[in-house]
Amino acid sequence: MKIDLNKEIRTAIRTGKVYIGSNKTIVAVKNRKAKIVVIASNCPNDIRQQIESGRAHIINYPGKSIELGHALGYPFTIASLAIINAGDSDIANYPRRIAEAGTS
Repeated sequence: MKIDLNKEIRTAIRTGKVYIGSNKTIVAVKNRKAKIVVIASNCPNDIRQQIESGRAHIINYPGKSIELGHALGYPFTIASLAIINAGDSDIANYPRRIAEAGTS
């Protein structure tokens, strides 16, 4: 089963509530609003540490911030984003689905 992380994030942006950008993500994590955080592979370590110190579930995006931005249709880099409400997206089950796909 092929899992499309980009599609799940785009669905969350379209139908739910997502904060894009490191500053907004850090605030959402500190305020415990972020349920899931997606972090690009080249996210600066200081930002990564601030995000990882919170309680949100972390999804490590396999691409760089420029790839994350372009995959989501934005003409700029996105180092991190916070999913507050996933809407119609199935991203909340993404980590479990990856584990299930690996055991098949």
